[in-house]
Amino acid sequence: MTTADIAAKFTEALKGNRLAEAENFWSDDVVSIEAMDGPAGREARGRAAVHAKGEWWFSNHDIHSFETIDPYVNGDQFALKFKIDVTPKATGQRMQMEEVGLYTVRDGKISEERFFY
Repeated sequence: MTTADIAAKFTEALKGNRLAEAENFWSDDVVSIEAMDGPAGREARGRAAVHAKGEWWFSNHDIHSFETIDPYVNGDQFALKFKIDVTPKATGQRMQMEEVGLYTVRDGKISEERFFY
């Protein structure tokens, strides 16, 4: 599969809220990097750690809507834009946020995801 193929299938899984299917595109040694430190940490390494980071996020937020905007592909990378309407359970303050995820593909799998917000 090309990077464009992986980007399209990964995006389709996210848009369909099929997160377990999306995780199948990660390499075993995937790295996830946030733009800043947070309660779940700034960096997670390996499938189990990246999965746990996502589980933490979903269990600590009430998500009202989550929009994934189609991929933009360049070489071995693609970017997705996310629009999220969320209430962190810790604060109870509803907010709208936007972020960009930059994904790097190596050997047919996503090896890194890096978030900008």
